[in-house]
Amino acid sequence: MESLLWKEIHEQPEVIRQLIATEQDHALRLGRELRAKNCRFVFLAARGTSDNAARYGQYLFGGINRLPVALSAPSLFTAYRTPPRLDGALVIGISQSGQSPDIVEVLEEARRQNAPTVAITNEGNSPLARAAEHVLPLGTGREQSVAATKTYTATLAMIAMLSLALEDRLRPESLLPVIPWMETTLKTEPQAQAAAERIADSSRAVVLGRGYQYCTAHEIALKIKELSGVEAEPYSMADFKHGPIAMAEGGLPVIFVSQGATFQREMVELADIVRSQGARVLALADALPGIQTADSWIPLPAGEPEWLMPIAAILPGQLLAFHLTRTRGMDPDRPRHIRKVTLTH
Repeated sequence: MESLLWKEIHEQPEVIRQLIATEQDHALRLGRELRAKNCRFVFLAARGTSDNAARYGQYLFGGINRLPVALSAPSLFTAYRTPPRLDGALVIGISQSGQSPDIVEVLEEARRQNAPTVAITNEGNSPLARAAEHVLPLGTGREQSVAATKTYTATLAMIAMLSLALEDRLRPESLLPVIPWMETTLKTEPQAQAAAERIADSSRAVVLGRGYQYCTAHEIALKIKELSGVEAEPYSMADFKHGPIAMAEGGLPVIFVSQGATFQREMVELADIVRSQGARVLALADALPGIQTADSWIPLPAGEPEWLMPIAAILPGQLLAFHLTRTRGMDPDRPRHIRKVTLTH
């Protein structure tokens, strides 16, 4: 059973515990300094898994800090050489390795424009860290598996700490509840394995989320694609209704990610629709009213704040991708055609 990927998935609660203990005061100091800058919007630069973490930041800085948030288009900085004006921006570069030249260029340009810059990275001496005015280190230790797991959840936790610090709301107890939630989600591995076995015959899938779990849908789809080779496409539940729902037939697995009351009714109604079209429903959710025997359900903790749950909700998605890969006869520690560090320009 055990592999590098499986081991690192199960390390995550302790990684987050250590991150909170070591970096909370640092985040508080940075929050005080950045509040004095009176930034009017947040500009996030990232690729791959880090880009999915940036989607979490898009909702969090918007919902907690009430700031407009933009995801950068790095090609404007590198290929087109027409960077946008960043007056009033807080520019955050996110990269596990800190190596990608295009993300580094975004921060270097922001420094040239005198915008405050922050690097969130696992490599404190990386090019990205050197380019930034401030560095928030993830401190996860070396991540040996090719597919990112603990660096992703550590990035989410760091974004949450920074968001709260910007509002002077970061307290010792702010993020600690997420650790037992993560431990609870790891106990759903039997359900994740059973769900993987039920959909392993499909070469395609869609993953749907909305609100704070939109990033989770994207990250689960990425893990499924890069590990198992299944063509998993992520959508907002709202966007899925605008056309892509036409492909939800013929046994297509439709994976829902939903936690909290905000979008539960929408999930239930959409699950009924895709079932009626012949799709298979798999839900990572705190509740699934009307669940049917043909459905697969991986339970998430109920009653917890939606804004914090993506840190825990991704873990059963990682386990689903791990077991789907194993069931399809592939090695999750040696995914095809990808490397740990990818350099883009």
